Amino acid sequence: MAAPVTEPIVRIAELDIVPAELDAYKALLREEIDASVRSEPGVLSLNAVSVKDNPAQIRILEVYADQAAYEAHLKTPHFLKYKNGTAGMVRSLKLIETDPILLRSKSAGR
Repeated sequence: MAAPVTEPIVRIAELDIVPAELDAYKALLREEIDASVRSEPGVLSLNAVSVKDNPAQIRILEVYADQAAYEAHLKTPHFLKYKNGTAGMVRSLKLIETDPILLRSKSAGR
């Protein structure tokens, strides 16, 4: 019997951060992304950017191996630290579910 085919989970998080909290937010975000990519095999990539000329508007492209990897990620100590630590910094959060068309990347070496 063949193994079940799993689909990667790709979502875009759109966040609006309290401007006075932006530096603290970005520090916690960097820590969370570094820990997730380094320690979770199912986290394929996490990429955070800010909207040009509006740095409090953060966008995160999240790619997980499958639904199980995403659900496991939500329970990790580093994600929970980020989520709890940034709760008062986030004015709004919108998660956009996507259907992957083509996923390719090269390591940025960072």
